[in-house]
This record gives sequence, structure tokens and C-alpha cells, in this order.
Amino acid sequence: MVRFVGVDLPRNKKVKYALTAIYGIGLSRAEYILKKAGLINVEEKGLRTEDLSDQEISSLRKVLESEFQLEGDLRRLTNLNIKRLMEISSIRGRRHRVGLPVRGQRTRTNARTRRGSKKTVAGKKK
Repeated sequence: MVRFVGVDLPRNKKVKYALTAIYGIGLSRAEYILKKAGLINVEEKGLRTEDLSDQEISSLRKVLESEFQLEGDLRRLTNLNIKRLMEISSIRGRRHRVGLPVRGQRTRTNARTRRGSKKTVAGKKK
């Protein structure tokens, strides 16, 4: 089982797609990591994570640890940024605090994921 930054990668997936299980890595960054680690041939062969050798795993680990903030550090950084926005009472921070959409979406309709489920009003006249 391959484990990077505290995350177990899925065994039966191709390496490029398995790397996306780590918070902070998408497909384009996964491709960049494979190129940087010198594992372009892994991509062409379509090897899966269970087929990686120890040398390939160590080269991937070096690239991940040296270049990127991932998993816990990245989550902590985003949470600190949100807390900072709330402390300085910016518009984005206030909307985070209230639980409304932050990026300018409308709230009259279509904000169910941020606002929660519908609430019925008792005794409303028709």
C-alpha cells in the first residue's frame, strides 16, 4: 500500500488518478508531479499504484514533500485565511460567518447547499 502525506492511495487506480486522492492535487498537478519525478514512462505504460517500485515511490515522495503544501497544512492554511476574512469583517468574511454563498451567487433561489433545507412558515396566508 502506497502512503503519501498521511493518505493511502487507491491500489487499483492508475498513478495519475490515484494522486488526486490527496487534498490539493488535481489532474494537472498530478501530471506535473509525475513529470518532475521522472515517471513519464509510468504514465505511458498505464501502471497502477500497486505496481510501483520502491525507487519510483521514493522519487514521488521527494517531489511531493519538497514542492507543495498538501493535506493538513493546506487545510490549515485555507481555514486561517477564512478566519482572517471573518476577523477583518470583509464582505466575504461576513458571508462565511452567516453561511451564505460567498462568491456573488443569488440567494433568492438556488442557495440550498449553503442555506440548508427549506423551512416552512406556519400560518402563512394565501
